[in-house]
Amino acid sequence: MHITKGMNENKEILNRLEDLIFINSIIATELIRITENTVGILHGSEFLESSSCKSEHNLLNEKIIHIIKKYQIDKESFGALEKHVLKHLQ
Repeated sequence: MHITKGMNENKEILNRLEDLIFINSIIATELIRITENTVGILHGSEFLESSSCKSEHNLLNEKIIHIIKKYQIDKESFGALEKHVLKHLQ
């Protein structure tokens, strides 16, 4: 019975870590979008398009998607986030 309790606690910790990875991924991708929008407002969209920021942000977003894909359990939530983030990359 003691072993089962430990296994359940480990599973609960893993579930929490998966949730935190997912939530942090949402926060990270949205912060990247906010940064781009702020730069566009301050300097104009031409500045943003001519800088390397947008392509670098796209690479960061793709890396975030790769990380959550590696740890994802809930395919529906992951699919929604991936679709949302990749839509912004177009």
